[in-house]
Amino acid sequence: MQFSKGRVRGGGDGSGPSDGHHEARGPAPTDMPRDVPFDDPWYDALASGWGEAGTVAVPVPAARQGQGQRPEQDDDLAAAEVYLEVQRSPAFQEVRSRYRRFVVPATVAFFLWYVAYVVAATAAPGLMARPVVGAVNVGLLAGLGQFLSTFLLTWAYARHARLRRDRVALELRWDTQELTRGARGGAA
Repeated sequence: MQFSKGRVRGGGDGSGPSDGHHEARGPAPTDMPRDVPFDDPWYDALASGWGEAGTVAVPVPAARQGQGQRPEQDDDLAAAEVYLEVQRSPAFQEVRSRYRRFVVPATVAFFLWYVAYVVAATAAPGLMARPVVGAVNVGLLAGLGQFLSTFLLTWAYARHARLRRDRVALELRWDTQELTRGARGGAA
């Protein structure tokens, strides 16, 4: 049973219907403190028919039902053309190229480093057992190096994305949304 904002959602005791739909089972148990917030990011985004019993589905606004200037299918085709046009654009190709120029070599280097560690651990146990300082041996340092290299690679990826891709990708996203909005009739 799941609790969210003091209300019971879902089942779990097997006493309800078995068709996959969940209903409210009543108020929250008294043993649960009421002042404890339950942060559920999906609570307010429940689909129609899910969640508490007695909820009414919100009607879709007329502008979203395809009652605008064009039929809904034409809107989708126009939006698809916008996305294909953006995909063919030099700016999009540059963002993809910058992404690949970082990710492919970094992935290969990290994979080779990982395989070298595993192969050395299995094929050269004497090397990995060689003491460096006290109880610290080469294998322990190489294992810690795996963690360190993971964090360094994550930092390098985030830095590369921030400096070389994010601004251009954000501009592309903005332009794509503007073009899609214009293709669908200009609804803001």
